[in-house]
Amino acid sequence: MPDEPAQSEICSLMRRFEQTQEKTDREFGIVKSDLTALRLQVSNLDQEVSTLGSKVDGLADGMRGLSEKVDRNQAQVVQLLSALVGKGTGAA
Repeated sequence: MPDEPAQSEICSLMRRFEQTQEKTDREFGIVKSDLTALRLQVSNLDQEVSTLGSKVDGLADGMRGLSEKVDRNQAQVVQLLSALVGKGTGAA
């Protein structure tokens, strides 16, 4: 009979341990699931950043092309205006 209280205490401790273990397993599963979802989101964001980077590079190329075209047009305007300097209007 003296073992009965000790045995009861051991059983009680085992139940508490098993309940805690189940809770820990559930919480670990939740954290693992959340981590998987987070990894997917990071991967998606990485792809979006890569796509945006390509778009920005394309836009920068377009701006360089536009700047070169503006420079050529300005040079043509200066050339045409220089050719007109000193020419009379013919009305005098």
